[in-house]
Amino acid sequence: MCGIAGVIDWVPDARDGKESIARMTEVMLCRGLDEQDVWRNGRVAFGHTRTSIIDPANGQQPMTVSHDGRDLATICYNGEIYNYRELREELRGLGHHFRTNSDTEVLLHSYLEWGTECVHHLHGIFAFGVWDARSEQLLLIRDHMGVKPLFYARTSTGLLFGSEPKVMFCHPELEAAVDDNGLRELFSQAKTPGTSIFKNIQEVRPGSVLHVKDGRLTERNYWKLSAREHPHDLDGTIATVREMVGGTVTEQLVADISRGILVSGGIDSSTIAALAAPRLREEGEPPRAFGMTFTGYAENFRPDEVRATPDIAYARLLSRRLDLDLTEIELSPEALADPALRAAVVDRQDQPTALGDMDASMYLLFQQVKQHIGVALSGDTADEVFAGFVWSHKPELMNAPTFPWVAVGQLHGRASRGLGCGLLDRTLLDKLDLTAYTQAQYEATLAETPLLPGDSAVQRRIREIDYMHMTRWLPSLLDRGDRLAMSCGLEVRVPYCDPALVDYAYNIPWEIKSFDGREKSLLRAAFRGVVPDEILDRRKSPYPVTQDVRYAELICGQLLDVLSDPSSPVIAFADVEAAREVARTPERLASGAGAWAARSDVEMLLNLDVWLRSGVRVTF
Repeated sequence: MCGIAGVIDWVPDARDGKESIARMTEVMLCRGLDEQDVWRNGRVAFGHTRTSIIDPANGQQPMTVSHDGRDLATICYNGEIYNYRELREELRGLGHHFRTNSDTEVLLHSYLEWGTECVHHLHGIFAFGVWDARSEQLLLIRDHMGVKPLFYARTSTGLLFGSEPKVMFCHPELEAAVDDNGLRELFSQAKTPGTSIFKNIQEVRPGSVLHVKDGRLTERNYWKLSAREHPHDLDGTIATVREMVGGTVTEQLVADISRGILVSGGIDSSTIAALAAPRLREEGEPPRAFGMTFTGYAENFRPDEVRATPDIAYARLLSRRLDLDLTEIELSPEALADPALRAAVVDRQDQPTALGDMDASMYLLFQQVKQHIGVALSGDTADEVFAGFVWSHKPELMNAPTFPWVAVGQLHGRASRGLGCGLLDRTLLDKLDLTAYTQAQYEATLAETPLLPGDSAVQRRIREIDYMHMTRWLPSLLDRGDRLAMSCGLEVRVPYCDPALVDYAYNIPWEIKSFDGREKSLLRAAFRGVVPDEILDRRKSPYPVTQDVRYAELICGQLLDVLSDPSSPVIAFADVEAAREVARTPERLASGAGAWAARSDVEMLLNLDVWLRSGVRVTF
């Protein structure tokens, strides 16, 4: 669990990159609370900040392996290799020697043994750079699903890379600049693989290796979803899901520091808790769980179109049944609306979002969880893997000629606007033409989707939706979770995002995946008798948002203040009169049909104002 940064210069006497490495590393301090170090060697320099998870005493980075006085390779790495113990024994049998018990050293020796093919031996989440001194090339490698981020940018003399875009801004040739295409990427609801919102900054794609040698960049994909015939009937599929989910939960508990589970009272996190709790007890650690709620939320909860019940009551039920050590984290509207918190969240993510109190509550949750544990297992991504979203079950949304989550917005009269864009200036939106941009993304996704010739129309569409989830929807959620957790020094792991499980689920026929007509049918069936029935039979409830009118009043008051400030940079982006009208009726944003979507428009303007004040240069 770390922050990484690096630079390579093609020109031997170039200085800007190597002189920037200390600042680049310093920017990553929020991702590494325990140790920081810089390594320089000729044309290459690496920086690393570490929050220790495995072998805290000896896993310092950047790490080099040498032989007979000659350096072979050096690594800077962010992530965890869950099967590092098994790999270490295999590598010992092949003649490798180890001086630490860290997964970093195992990863580096795996590279020395198998080259970039080492990725096929790794179970884990990772983003790393390797300088191979033997071939004088740099390799940037990212995990299968893109759980860990990895950005890079060219300079006139070389290349920079790091865990976050802000690393690149330490170099004199790079700046936090966003153009029309960056704004389209920011405001649309589909992330383009390999891109960022900033000019000249790209991402290593999930499941890819970027080779950097002699000024040439070559990106190679080593893993992606593939279409194949499903080998099991319903009973066999249920048994396999039970085995695979159980296996990945056990594997992802590996750590040399304290562990716990984030619980919501839903099927996904409750399954993780039910599987993890016995293992934690076996290893002498209490099964600690953490649930989040809002002040007065359970007592004053009002059902709406997407949330029928409050979470915390089910988290308590789960805790009683599994005998968990549950810590309840209660957040007030004043805490959620704190402008300092908003500024911190925008800074951690390098961009504004429309998620508002969802981002704020997640950040506060992670801060408080970190006071108790260092590693947390999460139920995130089960919806994407096991068809948990409403749009996977309603024909009018499944078959809409766009991303299904965009179709949901269209049903609420937001056809020409993305989430959080309802109060943006009409001229700006017309120029960006988000509808056309999103449609082009949608068509590109369909063209990439792996299919089988014999797929029925329904199966073909389900594959397309699943592929959209994994490549255009999930990456933004994973990036958000990584940024907010890592900035608190907490590692959050996502067992449902295991690539073998994802690939297996992708190929399950729809008549099996949704055999009883409900969302997440297979997950319910696989863990009946393990998870309480009250939770298994509960209707899906998304990540909670506060219904407290006080929160709506606070953010509306903040927006009115911003719009009254002639120096506010967001005025050039806003439909000012429409924004003022919305901000004068905060009660409409508290609860009820469309309340959260409308509130997201206010949140976007407030976050955009913070972001623009940070010095980002935007041209449109």
